[in-house]
Amino acid sequence: MDDTSRRLEELAARDLRYPLEAYLFVLAALEHALQRLGERRHLTGQELSEGVRIFALEQYGMMARTVLANWGCRTTDDFGNLVYDMIGAGIMSKTPEDRIEDFHAVYDFGKAFEQGYELGQSRENAQ
Repeated sequence: MDDTSRRLEELAARDLRYPLEAYLFVLAALEHALQRLGERRHLTGQELSEGVRIFALEQYGMMARTVLANWGCRTTDDFGNLVYDMIGAGIMSKTPEDRIEDFHAVYDFGKAFEQGYELGQSRENAQ
């Protein structure tokens, strides 16, 4: 087991609000968002929240909100909690301007994951 995996497991054991899968998903969503941008750079809380939304819809479609809720993620504030747990563990980094409040109420989960989603529509464009 590598050091990052060990630290993620420790986080999930310490913060019982979120399972290991939630941490892994946010990391995968970060990587996905950076690939979509075509450059490696720092993402704001708002940008990462949007990246999580897009990745969740691509991975889980209409079940995205349910999957996230199963992991304890019901608002974008939960993404901030996960990110700041990982920052505290040295897995992610932040700039001096970053604040956990950057994740507060970035979007409404009902609107972001349910309203306007149609079968067969490009998940990337679902809003």
